[in-house]
Formats: sequence, structure tokens, C-alpha cells
Amino acid sequence: MKQKALVALAAAAVTSVLFLNYCDLIYQCGCEGVWGALDRHCNIHSTGRHCPVCMLSFGGQVGVWAMMVVPQVVVSYWRAAWNWRVRVALAITVFPVAGLLPTIGLGMWTGYWNK
Repeated sequence: MKQKALVALAAAAVTSVLFLNYCDLIYQCGCEGVWGALDRHCNIHSTGRHCPVCMLSFGGQVGVWAMMVVPQVVVSYWRAAWNWRVRVALAITVFPVAGLLPTIGLGMWTGYWNK
């Protein structure tokens, strides 16, 4: 059980570190990673279209993050005879896949790609 918790924490940490990079990957908005300028170059700070994730409140952004992390936790605790390496690889792989639903959904809902 402790090993699965560590896998979930590691996967959530990867998601947390790469969250803004993923935002930029989907929206080409200018967000940078935690080692960069964060959201300082995001189009949220300019006229024209605005990044759907950065437009959200902090709570909304946490919600998007959670929609990526919850599936990682599910995979981390999945009842299967996977060794920890497989479990970590699967949990981290879930991040970009699970991120498609909230990010593409937000982009479509806000008409981001129509502007």
C-alpha cells in the first residue's frame, strides 16, 4: 500500500511540474514550466484570445489539475500484479491522456481555436 501511495505522489508531482508546459502544448499560449517564466508570457496577459486554463480561477485550475491527477491515483492503486516500475510508467502516461478531456473541452467551450 505504501508503494502505491509513493507511485501516486510521484505521478502527481510530475503532473504538477509539467502542468503549465502541457497547457502551452495544447493551447500554444506561451505558458512555461516551473523552471521558466510560468504564466508571464501567456496570452492571458495580452489582447486577443486568452488561454482557457489561465482564465479560470485558482479553484478552476485545481479542478483541471485534479482531472489529470485522479486517474493517475486510480492507476497507482489499481489491483494488478504490476511491479512499481510499470505502475509508475502507467500512472505518468495517464497524465497527458487524461489531460485531453478538460483542456480540449475548455478550448471548445470557450471557442479558443475559433478566434
